[in-house]
Amino acid sequence: MSTRTLISPAALGRTRGKAVYWTVFTLVIVVFTLVFAGPLYWMATNGLKSTDEFTRIPPTLVPHGAHTENYAHAWKVMDLARLLRNTLWYACGALVFQLVLDVAAAYSLSRLRPLFGRAILAMMLATLMIPAAVLVVPQYLTVLDVPVFRRNLLDSPWVIWLPSVTNAFNIFLLKRFFDSIPRELLDAAAIDGASPLRTLRSVVLPVSRPVLGVVSIFAVVGVWKDFLWPMLTLPDPSRQTLNVGIYSLAQGVPENWLTAALAMASLPTLIVFLVLQRNIMSGLTAGGLKG
Repeated sequence: MSTRTLISPAALGRTRGKAVYWTVFTLVIVVFTLVFAGPLYWMATNGLKSTDEFTRIPPTLVPHGAHTENYAHAWKVMDLARLLRNTLWYACGALVFQLVLDVAAAYSLSRLRPLFGRAILAMMLATLMIPAAVLVVPQYLTVLDVPVFRRNLLDSPWVIWLPSVTNAFNIFLLKRFFDSIPRELLDAAAIDGASPLRTLRSVVLPVSRPVLGVVSIFAVVGVWKDFLWPMLTLPDPSRQTLNVGIYSLAQGVPENWLTAALAMASLPTLIVFLVLQRNIMSGLTAGGLKG
């Protein structure tokens, strides 16, 4: 069975076909590289420019001199070490809560088959159609005076952790993966006397490492890049996240220092993506077992 492509194998075998193919391929690669890597390069190099060169029109593509002290000044003046610790603490907490509670919810919907499980899943997925900005006001009123407990969660890590748990996409992603695990594997565990919780811990989670890696990436990056919610709920400067702290301290800071701070703030998530990029696609597409 032959595979249909835009260029037939016969045309691709000719010299003209090869030239057209590689020309288009190279052009597409260059364009996409400029679109995605261009802003990162511009941000990193602008942080190395002097103040005069930064404001020069037209701007220079390559800095005339590498002023690495801009990064050192930005790190010290904007107290990026404290902001980085705060953001890392919030991201790790959100990761733990999402792994525990979202996995439990997805496993319940997938394998325990609760009453009205499909309706519950449908309502959860329906929340993905609601713009995030619409939910800001009800969420803020909720954390301002938590029902039943009557607690004000502002300026506490819980104001970041609790809203991050309600991630319908992660629950759907985990449920879809759990559905793909062979039923025979779970039946064998049940015959051996394993409880549903033991089956989850000893059977389901070990084969779910790819999708758990994807959920972990989404959880960390979601907290790291968020701006509006931390700005509203963490007014105390000592508790602010990286993005909010840089925005709050931007007044009176030279623009080249500010750009250097933004470059350093973007670096951790960029490293996470480059190291774990293979896990993203494998976790989104992999099944439970193959064989």
